Amino acid sequence: MTVPKTTGHPFDALTPDFVMDAVESLGFTCDCRVLALNSYENRVYQVGIEDDAPLIVKFYRPQRWNDAQIGEEHAFCFELAEHELPVVAPWRDPAGQSLFHFGPFSFALFPRRGGHAPEFDNLDNLFILGRLLGRIHAIGAGRNFLHRPAIDLAHYGRESVELLSERFVPPEYRESWQALTGQLLQALEQTLDEGGSCRWIRVHGDCHSGNMLWRDGAPHFVDFDDARSAPAVQDLWMLLSGDRTRQQQQLGKILEGYHQFCDFDLRELRLIEPLRTLRMLYHSAWLARRWDDPAFPRAFPWFNSMQFWGEQIVSLREQLAALQEEPLQLLV
Repeated sequence: MTVPKTTGHPFDALTPDFVMDAVESLGFTCDCRVLALNSYENRVYQVGIEDDAPLIVKFYRPQRWNDAQIGEEHAFCFELAEHELPVVAPWRDPAGQSLFHFGPFSFALFPRRGGHAPEFDNLDNLFILGRLLGRIHAIGAGRNFLHRPAIDLAHYGRESVELLSERFVPPEYRESWQALTGQLLQALEQTLDEGGSCRWIRVHGDCHSGNMLWRDGAPHFVDFDDARSAPAVQDLWMLLSGDRTRQQQQLGKILEGYHQFCDFDLRELRLIEPLRTLRMLYHSAWLARRWDDPAFPRAFPWFNSMQFWGEQIVSLREQLAALQEEPLQLLV
């Protein structure tokens, strides 16, 4: 095995030859077709296999997750698949291993699954997604993650604000940013403390449309890379859109399906806006943490511009107001 020398980012070593060598180290024979797929946190490729269907190979970002944490991601997927839930679980070798190492990288193989993003505006689709999430959460509540972290105020909130304040917020906006985020963190601490009695379970953690593939009238979930411990509502709020009345209609349809397989604690509804705020802060900090990866400036050229920070402050002010509002309620 020859690891390409690189003076840039570690992912620069992932040449087509390296990718195929990694796959062939597990006994497959590649047909020299390697297609890079849309992924930023990790690197994901479709690799052609001689006389068989293509495989998806995922190279994990170095130093993000350790083997035990990745192992819990895989174990959660296998547990869901064993209950016949439509999730794309990793491939396992005859010894039952699903996480492999090649050169400096940890990687896994997945079967290729086709489909398109679901239409969240369709209430029937939301009912189906709610039913599926209810099944996932019924299993996710059965045991705890031991190694994967939780979605919490410290990491998602305080650490994100500190990183951005110190290294990325322009001087022209720093005073406004620090005052605003100070108010946000205080409001979040109070709300999350009040929600501390809600149950935290294993969740998918990143239920945006790109992580669900819809085919033949049904979804299947992909990419459990962000699976963490969190309230169940973490996997529901990202399905909501539109004005308050529309979101309440959507929520009712989601929970109608959800309740077929799992109970839902309505007290978690007051956590929707705090979780949304934490995601906003964490997403900006994620871009900041990855700015030395050449793929990020190319994909997100607007980040770290004066316009971005001006708009970010406006959005966070709106979130501060949203934190003071009454939570969503189910329509009777």
